[in-house]
Amino acid sequence: MGTLIEVGILSLGCAKNQVDTEVMQGVLKENKYQLTDDYYSADIVIINTCGFIDDAKKESIDHILEVAKLRSQGKIKALIVAGCLSQRYQESIKEEIPEIDALIGTENMDRIGEVISSVLQGEFVSYLERRKINDKVMPREPYTFSHSVYVKIAEGCNNHCSYCAIPIIRGQYRSRSIEGIEKEVISFIEKGAKEINLIAQDTTYYGKDLYGSYKLAELLERIASLEGDFWVRVLYGYPTRITDELIEVINKHDKICSYLDIPLQHVSDNVLKGMNRGGNENQIRDLVYKLRDQIPNLTLRTSFIVGFPGETEDDFNKLLSFIEEVEFDHVGVFRYSKEEDTKAYEMKQEVSEEIKEDRYMRTMELQQSITRQKNEEKVGKFLKVLIDEKLDDEPTTSVARGKMHAPEVDGSIIVPNCNASVGEFVDIEVIHALDYDLIGEMTNELSE
Repeated sequence: MGTLIEVGILSLGCAKNQVDTEVMQGVLKENKYQLTDDYYSADIVIINTCGFIDDAKKESIDHILEVAKLRSQGKIKALIVAGCLSQRYQESIKEEIPEIDALIGTENMDRIGEVISSVLQGEFVSYLERRKINDKVMPREPYTFSHSVYVKIAEGCNNHCSYCAIPIIRGQYRSRSIEGIEKEVISFIEKGAKEINLIAQDTTYYGKDLYGSYKLAELLERIASLEGDFWVRVLYGYPTRITDELIEVINKHDKICSYLDIPLQHVSDNVLKGMNRGGNENQIRDLVYKLRDQIPNLTLRTSFIVGFPGETEDDFNKLLSFIEEVEFDHVGVFRYSKEEDTKAYEMKQEVSEEIKEDRYMRTMELQQSITRQKNEEKVGKFLKVLIDEKLDDEPTTSVARGKMHAPEVDGSIIVPNCNASVGEFVDIEVIHALDYDLIGEMTNELSE
């Protein structure tokens, strides 16, 4: 019967959710279910939800209600809700949306085969318990690219930032073993992966719970020593845990991208204290200059939250001045979202939505000008890039990324007249700069 059942999965939210979706797809494929991109024509629809901020929750709920209508009309056999929203609102979500046939929490994606077997027999099931982190190499079916993959090195978070619900949703920090991660990376390289993106809520905390000390540098050393032509990139570090050992290993291996994503969230001491973030403005400034000094050709990405309770115009101006001073390569900006069950939820001195929006726009406009200038400085440089896709309407034009571009968030390099295949490395010369993207042309010159 399994071969006749079509399952459509919609994955919402972050890269960690994408990994969970790929695990579900891998398990379903092993169990002979047929995967479809069109969940309107599927027999069973799985929505892997995000419950991080209000906008993400609203998007998840909207999709659930849309599919619930199909379920009530008998157009699909079952609706399964997975991920953060299920984990966080397990008491109320089934009651409010009775069309849901199953709930799967953030730590039970590998049980999707059991879940579908149950719902096809008319049973409602919920797998929401906390479990030990799965250190096995799970079957993974790519949700987007197969040449650029995410590898989750840990689950949960111990930072307890006052605005963040992640510890509530995904629990305390739990590292996978170095050996387990290494096996998964090897399996991807053997399948042709060219880019390994290491992710966790905080990659720099990796190993502390399992080994008693931070082990990200050692993990990178092991991965960078593997055979094959690939890059490895580290995402989502915490500023007070960027160690000298980490800097040393990044410099040692060409396979490790000279790229760090360190969400700072703010620089005003007043706001950082309210956020329960480690470090202060001077320490953050010292870190940025140290990294720029010690890692040649470093690409530095960060993110900031504007409109946090108590953020004054003076606090915000400190943030703008800091961005203007240090000139990050890439910046993500978020409007503060009030999250229930967090410490910040009860804070007074709320910032109005109008002021949040104004500060968001001013920050984005400033960073756009910085990114444009940095792009213009790349014109004339020779780069090794990875081909991500071909344009549908212009198949001879490729969309690529260099080491300075993380997937999905940092812009791309457009390469016309490119005969290389998706997933190949090619050398290009940057010939033109746009606000966020670059234009390049194929070359035989030695790239950086």
